[in-house]
Amino acid sequence: MKKSDRYVKIVEWSEEDGCYVGRCPELMLGGVHGRDEKKVFAELCQVIEEWVDRAEAEHEQLPEGMAGKKYSGKFNLRLGTRLHERLALAALREGKSLNNYVAEVLEKRLAR
Repeated sequence: MKKSDRYVKIVEWSEEDGCYVGRCPELMLGGVHGRDEKKVFAELCQVIEEWVDRAEAEHEQLPEGMAGKKYSGKFNLRLGTRLHERLALAALREGKSLNNYVAEVLEKRLAR
């Protein structure tokens, strides 16, 4: 396994750019573009490998990769007391637990 394999590679069509855009969220948000999805992915893999090699040569610390990471399904969220109250009341109105209500709101937001 190469060190670059630890990083998530995303290639998706961009209507705005009229082409495929490749990115690696841990290292860069964009920069690899093209009309052929497979070629963009291959170029993205190469760019990430070069990024990792350069960082190691310059003794830079790389972020932890997200590829293959397991998630527990739990995280702590800090928010203001007013927002906490508003969310609790909204959950109550819908007859849901605060946890289920917030999870549904987040899921809907990410589905857009």
